[in-house]
Amino acid sequence: MTDRSVLISRFFPALAWSRAYRRADLSGDVTAGLITAILLVPQSMAYAMLAGMPAEVGLYMAVLPPILYALFGTSRTLSVGPVAVASLMVASIVAGLDLPTLPEQIQAAALLALFTGVVLLAMGALRLGVIVNFLSHPVLSGFTSAAAIMIAVSQLKHILGVGVPSAENVFVMVAGLVSALPEANPTSLAIGVVALVILLLFQRGVGPVLSPVIGRFFQVPAQFRGMASVAKRLGPLVVVGVGAFIVAQFDLSETAGVRIVGAIPEGLPPLALPWIGGGVALALVPSAILVALVAYTESVSVAKALASRRRQKIDPDQELIGLGIANVGAGFSGGCPVAGGFGRSVVNYNAGANTQLATVISSSLVALAALFFTPLFYYLPQAVLAAIVVVAVLTLVDWRTATETFRYSRADAVSLVLTFFGVLSFGVERGILVGVVMSLALYLWRTSRPHVAVVGRVPGTEHYRNVQRHRVETNPKVLAIRIDESLYFANAAQLEDSLLAAIADARELEHVVLICSAVNLIDASALETLERLAENLRAAGVTLHLAEIKGPVMDRLRRSHFLEALAPGRVFLSTHEAMQSLAAITRAQPEFTI
Repeated sequence: MTDRSVLISRFFPALAWSRAYRRADLSGDVTAGLITAILLVPQSMAYAMLAGMPAEVGLYMAVLPPILYALFGTSRTLSVGPVAVASLMVASIVAGLDLPTLPEQIQAAALLALFTGVVLLAMGALRLGVIVNFLSHPVLSGFTSAAAIMIAVSQLKHILGVGVPSAENVFVMVAGLVSALPEANPTSLAIGVVALVILLLFQRGVGPVLSPVIGRFFQVPAQFRGMASVAKRLGPLVVVGVGAFIVAQFDLSETAGVRIVGAIPEGLPPLALPWIGGGVALALVPSAILVALVAYTESVSVAKALASRRRQKIDPDQELIGLGIANVGAGFSGGCPVAGGFGRSVVNYNAGANTQLATVISSSLVALAALFFTPLFYYLPQAVLAAIVVVAVLTLVDWRTATETFRYSRADAVSLVLTFFGVLSFGVERGILVGVVMSLALYLWRTSRPHVAVVGRVPGTEHYRNVQRHRVETNPKVLAIRIDESLYFANAAQLEDSLLAAIADARELEHVVLICSAVNLIDASALETLERLAENLRAAGVTLHLAEIKGPVMDRLRRSHFLEALAPGRVFLSTHEAMQSLAAITRAQPEFTI
């Protein structure tokens, strides 16, 4: 393959898997495409309602964006489309704009998708795929758990059949729901509760029951043997069909006041540039950055998890490109921001998807539904869509991570709790900002207080260990001290204080060896501190030396005047070399720690 072909395949990953496509892959892709489409149709409409958009917007989000991702994304099984957290963010962002009409709100949501795509593409061009690492796992866990609770609470008004204004504070929403309980529609509540029960039964019981039954009584072809395990994901289709049939059969929308989806326009929207006047577009830019961060983090996490099962690779930077183009497509086709969904991607994977052809098939089937079958959804109760959302997001509440984090690290637990309550109290946007700030603040706090250990020689070896943990040999005239952190402006003063405190009571001390085996960086502020420290120690009759400096760090030190300022101190290759050389100079007898 030529260099040009490699470059083209890198930008269009679909070329790589299409060239190596095998006939044996087709059955799995067709099966997965069909099953995912069955799940995607009701789920898309449900997430559109969560975003405050008409049901057809969800269908639009499930057609063009997934196909664009299939061309430009690197995951073979990631299912891109509407997702719960992004939909909740859209609802919060659009509500904050205070737009008077629904068409303006739809335009704002599409423009947000377009801006989100542009942000992702810019990040991809700058190769900022590593940015996902700036959000710690506890912060992400706190964010997703709180967002899941907010999503579930926001959908209860549809199950109850009451009109409660949306709010960014979950406690305000709960108070509104409690006050509206006397006005609840009993028929809508019954439909919602039954839908919840059916969905939970499918999720927890249908798969284990169907698997042995199908295996015992039917000769199932190999490519369809995984369908029983996927059957529990098909609950949404069942409740949609049953709910729409019952409401239509008994005319419950008229006789009992059950709120329904209503008329859904047939067909697909023309491609058009979304726009809305005034300062709305400018106000959407900061929100687009946050949506892009959340969408990318969720998508890459799912893509990596699924790829690892088949020993496939994910290119984080190309994922930015693929997800960015998908969101641009969502903006031009009248949709909202999209991302890779965990539950839907797992269904796609378990159903046998081998390549993104499965996504193309499922999106094509959704397009057919939008073109010809939307009248079937006219009587679909909003309570059923709300139940689908509630059950889907329950899996996002991550109690296990919270428990393990509290057991392992109280500092990480604090960041998780603050992010969790930040989202519940201030909304998704401000909550994720709390998480980002907490991640950075926690990093600065940890690295500004580096672990510093006085070390000694393990008898008979060349190993040096902490004197407080091991019985080791020390030299009363040579202090070997290890710094377990890179040196930068936030911890340089802490290092200086630690060294000065260590030598304060050591009257016989003549040399200090600073062991830098864990130092990957010394910035300008830390370098200045080291120069001052060498000068102060020299004035006290103590010589500063360095040991185990890494190559890149040493290269930078040679470009400065530090080595001259360090003299007569030296830079030793290893701690053992330093201690042996200085022991010969001082002629001191080794001492043992207890």
